[in-house]
Amino acid sequence: MGITYADLRLANDARDDLEELNACAVVDTGAMHLCIPEHIALQLQLKTRSKREVQTAADGKSHLVDYVSPVRISMLNRECVTGALVIGNQVLLGAIPMEDMDLIIEPAKLRVSVNPLSPNIPVSMAKGLSRSIPQPP
Repeated sequence: MGITYADLRLANDARDDLEELNACAVVDTGAMHLCIPEHIALQLQLKTRSKREVQTAADGKSHLVDYVSPVRISMLNRECVTGALVIGNQVLLGAIPMEDMDLIIEPAKLRVSVNPLSPNIPVSMAKGLSRSIPQPP
């Protein structure tokens, strides 16, 4: 299996007066968050909400990075608003925004697609099913 990339648009959801940016993102379902390089955070004038300690898988090292928001991600006629870790030199699309937009990876085609079970609008699970919840009589 190879590396999957996806074209997307990034915007500051609090600043409609700023231009959206086109980006090519590495898609990694093993990563949780959206990660963006510092120059994108600066271009979008995103506010730092907090610092986060993140660990990189390649070397196991910890890094203290900015967590910025609100980032609007648009792709495949879907969008979400999320925070982003400012780290690295390219955009990385992780599992949380992919789940929010109800997207899947097609490994054989090395591409991201909308979930075929919900082709028109994203579907989200607001509450997980639990077998321990008593059913009404």
